[in-house]
Amino acid sequence: MQTSIRPFGQHPVSARSLKRAGSVLTAAALTLMVGSAQATDWDMPTPYGDSNFHTVNIQQFADDVREATDGELDITVHSSGSLIKHPEIKNSVRRGLVPIGELIMSRLANEDPLFEVDSVPYLASDYDQAWKLWQASKDVLSKRLEKQRLKLLFSVPWPPQGIYTQFEVKTGEELKGVKMRAYNKSSEQLAELLGAIPTQVEVPDIPTAFGTGRVDAMITSPSTGANTRAWDYLTHFNHAQLWLPKNMVVINAKAFDKLPEEVQKAVEDAAEVAEKRGWEASKAETEAKIKIMQDNGIEVSEPSPELVKHLQKIGETMTEEWLGRAGESGQALLDAYRAQ
Repeated sequence: MQTSIRPFGQHPVSARSLKRAGSVLTAAALTLMVGSAQATDWDMPTPYGDSNFHTVNIQQFADDVREATDGELDITVHSSGSLIKHPEIKNSVRRGLVPIGELIMSRLANEDPLFEVDSVPYLASDYDQAWKLWQASKDVLSKRLEKQRLKLLFSVPWPPQGIYTQFEVKTGEELKGVKMRAYNKSSEQLAELLGAIPTQVEVPDIPTAFGTGRVDAMITSPSTGANTRAWDYLTHFNHAQLWLPKNMVVINAKAFDKLPEEVQKAVEDAAEVAEKRGWEASKAETEAKIKIMQDNGIEVSEPSPELVKHLQKIGETMTEEWLGRAGESGQALLDAYRAQ
């Protein structure tokens, strides 16, 4: 015999109906739980501090993705190498330890010389040239990364690289025997061709390296100089505009492919905006950080004709050596750049 319950003011409800209603509510709750489980959290390591314009741009990118996907993809940015140190970021993304990360492109030069094309002296030394070089190299670099199960998302240049010293540099001969901070293969080679002694030092370690006498000079951007308070340990900055190295953001291809199509599109759209915003931010960064250094006592100078001639000669040597390593692919890239 089927029993029933008669709530106050309602029609009779059978036990069977209550059981069926409970099943429906349980299914609905499970559906909500599954929907929530589909929300994805990504950790993103970056090498530089929160105030660095690259990090600021990437944080805005993460915010844009979160907003565009209504929180379905939430990217947490871990700055200053706090999650993964710079040298390990690329392989950590490739192996899937983290799904996304930022690194300086030329750090991959030892595995493929095409990745150091933006760090050859005077090949592209202003923003217009650097943009043309990026357009000529983007597709081929993307394909190289795809072979390692990586997706190239976007790239943003540093301000033009200059020379920081404790003395005036007029011809380049003054740098012979000086211990010089390097951060990639090109800066190391340039130091050697200048007669200096290169030493690899990551950005967070720069003040300590100078304080302990590990290095006495460096080649880097106005951004890094100001952010590391170069005036505490250096006196001169020569705005040589040697090259504009780029940082790039890469994604583990498998992690990207797991995202729903609409989320993938949101990521790519936010990346396109971030790239344009980053290039403009880099231009503004150059002027702003040079002024900060001047205001703090750094003597800023333009390269003399003698220094330009000396550096251009080194640039020609490094271009030929780069082409020797990059082979036909490097020549094709260079031809595409020069044809623009």
